[in-house]
Amino acid sequence: MSIKLFDSELKVMDVLWREGDRTAKQISDILKGEIGWNMNTTYTVIKKCIAKGAIQRSEPNFMCSARIAKEEVQAAEAEELIGKLFGGSPDLLFASLLGSKKLSDEQIARLRQMITDLK
Repeated sequence: MSIKLFDSELKVMDVLWREGDRTAKQISDILKGEIGWNMNTTYTVIKKCIAKGAIQRSEPNFMCSARIAKEEVQAAEAEELIGKLFGGSPDLLFASLLGSKKLSDEQIARLRQMITDLK
């Protein structure tokens, strides 16, 4: 299932991925504290996620459950980024990351290990 989520929808989904199933009210309270959203904004975004099939709503209390995994969204977003900005070439993305010189020694070590694991 490939669903395109906008930044606002990702904020709602992130709460569910981090916290597990929550009521719409609980999501609203969390996002109010984190980014200052009011209840109407949060409920509108939740309803958009429900319409897209990213969230399942159940009763009682407008309980929300993620219907898609974070990893699935990350993979789809990475594919889109690689296709859009790097001509479909993951190695160009990798070269860009390495060329930025903003990676810590620990991050470089993890990347090396990932490459080793692929062999």
